[in-house]
Amino acid sequence: MSSELFGVVVNYRLGPREQYPRECILQFPNVRSRSEAGQLIGRKVAWTDGKKNTIVGVIVAPHGNKGLVRARFRRGLPGQALGTRVRIVG
Repeated sequence: MSSELFGVVVNYRLGPREQYPRECILQFPNVRSRSEAGQLIGRKVAWTDGKKNTIVGVIVAPHGNKGLVRARFRRGLPGQALGTRVRIVG
């Protein structure tokens, strides 16, 4: 996989009574199965707000069977991040 792989922030990780803003669900366009998503675990992702702010996270687990992954960020992503792009940086 190339180092310039972009994904989309789908949603926060949700529990039955709360949401976890430090963990987000990400979707990558060419990843369609759980086994392909498992190969991304441990890679670093970065979200930028278009200015100078960047929030870095790590892919920690696959999410479901359709190729989605969970990423844990150092700081919680703001609500404006939902539906925007993240970039794999390492």
